[in-house]
Amino acid sequence: MQMTSKSLWNWHLGCILAPYRNVVAQKIQKSYNLLSSTVLQVRRRSSGKGMEDEQLQEMKIDNADLMQNVAQSPNAETSGSCEPMQNGKTLITEGKARIIFPCANEVFYNPVQEFNRDLTCAVITEFARLQLSSKGIRLAVPGEENSSKVVADLSKEEKDDNLEQHPSDDQLQEEGHKVAAVGQVCQDGLRVLEALAASGLRSIRFAKEVPGLRSVVANDFSSKAVELITQNVQLNDVGHLVTPSFSDARMVMYQCKADKALFDVIDLDPYGSPSTFLDAAVQAVSEGGLLCVTCTDMAVMAGNSGETCYSKYGAMSIKARFCHEMALRIILHSLDLRANCYQRYIVPLLSVSVDFYIRVYVRVFTAQSKVKASASKQALVYNCVGCGSFHIQRLGKMAHNGNNINYKAACGPPVGPSCEHCHQRHQVRFPGCYTSLLDDSGQEILQVTCVSPPPPLQLAGPFWAEPLHDMAFVQQVLSAVGSNPGRFQTGQRIQGILSMALEELSDVPLYYTLDNLSKTVHCSSPSLLQFRSALLHAGYRVSLSHACKSAIKTDAPPPVVWDIMRCWEKLNPVKRERLSESSPAARILSLEPKLQASFTVRADANPSSRKQGLKRFQLNPERFWGPKARAKAGGGVSSNLQEKRKLHQNKRKACGEESDGAHLKNFPCKRFRQGNCSLGDKCRYSHETEKEREPRDAS
Repeated sequence: MQMTSKSLWNWHLGCILAPYRNVVAQKIQKSYNLLSSTVLQVRRRSSGKGMEDEQLQEMKIDNADLMQNVAQSPNAETSGSCEPMQNGKTLITEGKARIIFPCANEVFYNPVQEFNRDLTCAVITEFARLQLSSKGIRLAVPGEENSSKVVADLSKEEKDDNLEQHPSDDQLQEEGHKVAAVGQVCQDGLRVLEALAASGLRSIRFAKEVPGLRSVVANDFSSKAVELITQNVQLNDVGHLVTPSFSDARMVMYQCKADKALFDVIDLDPYGSPSTFLDAAVQAVSEGGLLCVTCTDMAVMAGNSGETCYSKYGAMSIKARFCHEMALRIILHSLDLRANCYQRYIVPLLSVSVDFYIRVYVRVFTAQSKVKASASKQALVYNCVGCGSFHIQRLGKMAHNGNNINYKAACGPPVGPSCEHCHQRHQVRFPGCYTSLLDDSGQEILQVTCVSPPPPLQLAGPFWAEPLHDMAFVQQVLSAVGSNPGRFQTGQRIQGILSMALEELSDVPLYYTLDNLSKTVHCSSPSLLQFRSALLHAGYRVSLSHACKSAIKTDAPPPVVWDIMRCWEKLNPVKRERLSESSPAARILSLEPKLQASFTVRADANPSSRKQGLKRFQLNPERFWGPKARAKAGGGVSSNLQEKRKLHQNKRKACGEESDGAHLKNFPCKRFRQGNCSLGDKCRYSHETEKEREPRDAS
């Protein structure tokens, strides 16, 4: 039998590749099984509302096309980079994860939240280290000392490549200890739920950057989001850890409670308020488990709408200088209040206010005796609208009687109806009776107001009055991030925020601001070091706050604070003849200071985070840095809020100048889109469809 040169070459090539056929077949089978399992999970979770069989088949084809496009795209080397793809989609790289993101605004993604995701990865890593150490399991984090050793004779390029790979078990195994590496399933590890996953970026980063995990459930109630999660899970080859889920987040948590399969970590990062998910979350987290919650509705929590804040979180918010820290304490109060209903209580590990949102990390425990002390952990605040002085009033108190503890209601209020410093009324509301005098025709001619003696005052709060952070845990996270500087893109900012959290006075709720104190007495502002030194010379403690750049947290009472400002005004006098006699400044400065303050700068007045020049208060790195538009089912709304602002710019002004309303034709008619506009051409709004508008906009 004669063989041609071509067949001879094929036979020779087959002999060479024969040893590798089994390996290639296993790789193909693994990829196929991964896709099948994720599609099966999506179908199982859809409950008849999600994707049909034809859509699932199309998704398989789309996944194959996407994988080919990703393979043709160059790998991004820097975190947070975006690369356009051939099909109009974007390949986003953040941390160790790469996700495919659609150009339409169908699924939410905000690059500003990279700090949030980096911090969460760091916190969960240390929480897993804390939980698994008792089981004899040691975590292997790439880049950490004793965990990133490479062979000494490797070249520089090989070393850089090796640092991106997971350390081998031979390098990490210790006698008598198990090793949990990144990207591997740990049977005794943590079960994680990302209840509102969107693109699945956070869950994928957990799987690729956090060791000691048993499983991660990436849930969302949007079929488009779950489809995108499935694609991204396959792209990152983390199907053995991450399971996509299509369901209502509350139902997922309630079901795991019913099945007694609680999650060790639950991450809630909704668009807006998380209030609707808190009740399910405090029940679905395991004993001593970690609950991570983000709130982006800062306008509500910072005092713009106190009644809405009460309806969502069970606390009244007010507009005050300490509003950002108070927002942290309000969400902690809400979590503890909901946990108390099930004989559970919270222990905050870390609470931060950054950018346009707040983020809290708490552990949830069960103990009826501890729940009884929850009332003494909450407080109200009396805030003066004139000078900004505030007083804290606890809701309850604990009285120790030998080995027994008696829980009682607190006594109050600590202040009168007027401020003792500026004589302005506190931010409270007094109910009164109003009587109207009517004439014979029934018209009102006079209204008489009868204000009764002040009843119990309506105050801001209640809020969490205990420490915001667990200092030992924060120090552990800070040490881990500092020893592995290349792990996170925002590592420097994490170190700055955590360093300030460690320096804060943990037993002093809320703070003053230096600019507001100076504004109240109409004088120039002392430097931060001078004012801190004056408090230290007077024998009081003082610290900064990560929530505000000019914050002053101190255990000094308000009279001492204003005595220091009176002493500063004597050194930098104001023109008192220009002050109104009833103004807060005139009344505060009319009294002589009982304390002679010294403004000589002390060495310990400058905190270490400030000395080291850490990145504590980051400036916005680009324009329009902040929240993004909410994702829409059809993706028709622009993802850029600035485009929407530009569209509505001078809308009211144009309405006054143009009486014919021709400018309104730029806005679509809502009734026309619903099919019930009967005005036709007489309608002042546009009846053009989106397809008809595109050529006109292009021209």
